[in-house]
Amino acid sequence: MNFIAMDFETANRHPESACSLALVMVRDDQIVDRFYTVINPQMPFDARNIQIHDITAQDVQDAPTMAEVWPQIKELFQPGMLVCAHNARFDTNVMRQSLARYDIQEPHYLVIDTLKTSRLFEPDLPNHKLDTVSNALAVELWHHHNALSDSEACGGILIAQHKQFGDEAIKKLVEQV
Repeated sequence: MNFIAMDFETANRHPESACSLALVMVRDDQIVDRFYTVINPQMPFDARNIQIHDITAQDVQDAPTMAEVWPQIKELFQPGMLVCAHNARFDTNVMRQSLARYDIQEPHYLVIDTLKTSRLFEPDLPNHKLDTVSNALAVELWHHHNALSDSEACGGILIAQHKQFGDEAIKKLVEQV
């Protein structure tokens, strides 16, 4: 299975406040490349968000904006590319709003949400948070709420589910963005 696992962290409650992004490229159920960057959201950070991901305004003061990051990654988001995220509604909204802020058109791609796949394929778990699902499937999550760690774990979850349940079960859960 080929896809990109994506995770954003935000500076505050606004979806256009992306402060870090990670992309993990998977080809034939193997992680083949990684992309990680902090992003300057050009807006204030909330203490609650800092507490979650430990990224501060000082950490991103010299970082690129989303408009500066986009040219480095836009070729990955071709029509028909499958992108997975855990709670994909959050991450795709951050992508959409962060790009719209700079008048950049959102790309069209396919999405699969490992929160939804986990609810379907792992119904007996006490919850379907990324750390719970990762632990249940023996997928490494080395630093929860670090975008790269979360993306790798998300990719690992989808790889494990693909190996166990196959193409047809996964394809039924893919949506268009």
